[in-house]
Amino acid sequence: MHIDTRERNYIVLSVLLMLIFATALMVSAFAYGIQVPVPYERVDPRTVATPGASPWGNPVEERVRELAPNKYEAYILAQAWVFLPNKITIPKGSSLTLYVTSKDVQHGFNIQGTNINMMILPGQVSTLTATFDKPGTYNIVCNEYCGVGHQTMYATIEVQP
Repeated sequence: MHIDTRERNYIVLSVLLMLIFATALMVSAFAYGIQVPVPYERVDPRTVATPGASPWGNPVEERVRELAPNKYEAYILAQAWVFLPNKITIPKGSSLTLYVTSKDVQHGFNIQGTNINMMILPGQVSTLTATFDKPGTYNIVCNEYCGVGHQTMYATIEVQP
């Protein structure tokens, strides 16, 4: 069977590009620790904020918990132009696991200064873990247009020394 030289070159180039992309994906995943947010679980968006129905129904001050020294988890609810809780305070060097869901529309979740960037869908719980080694204030912004008050949707993570 005869393959034209140009066609063979395109096939070789395509296979080479796929190998380069697969290598870049492996390096970013293993060497740099980049995580892909996966659906952790499904919840009913109509009842997710109901007290007693889920951790997102707990009072806002109880949604951030210390599991062990320097290990925290936070249950964040995105809803019409607000993240609840809107301020999280942890000590420097802490690992924070975020469980984020929405009860109304699609939202974005980006922690500036980190590689955490998730799309939040109603009823889907997205989770990622990050370690905060530098003290300071990290802003959380909604980077997915969610309506007329979108520009006011933010929260903060305060990392204390």
